[in-house]
Amino acid sequence: MNIILYILITIATFSCMEVVTWLTHKYVMHGFLWYLHADHHQPKYPHAFEKNDAFFVIFAIPSILLLYFGVHPNLNYLFFIGLGIFFYGMSYFLIHDVLIHQRFKWFKNTKNKYLIGLRKAHKVHHKHLGKQEGECFGMLFVPKKYHNTFKK
Repeated sequence: MNIILYILITIATFSCMEVVTWLTHKYVMHGFLWYLHADHHQPKYPHAFEKNDAFFVIFAIPSILLLYFGVHPNLNYLFFIGLGIFFYGMSYFLIHDVLIHQRFKWFKNTKNKYLIGLRKAHKVHHKHLGKQEGECFGMLFVPKKYHNTFKK
């Protein structure tokens, strides 16, 4: 396989992870694993860690396994699928935990209109404190109805 194909596999996997995230968030986190996600929807959660942080581990396991089996016994396409999942996980951490929820005060004053739109869409998601009636379940995709939030 050539490097272009490996890059395309990584990018495709990264892109597909938005769909996986949306489906997992709507049907698993707001479904049968709500007990792990519920604390994330509580305003001003007082602890440094949430039960919701378990999803970081849940998503990391397939990535780690794919990275491992992608180099054992030789480098193969599985590594680049794992790499796409890893890059998405890092993006998720930076966007969701750092930028949106400010768990780390690294990017407090962004003026980027796209990132401001992501924040607003996520705020709409969090206005629902229960598992029902949620909206905006993705991370990188801002639904069309939030595009007007970019104007200012």
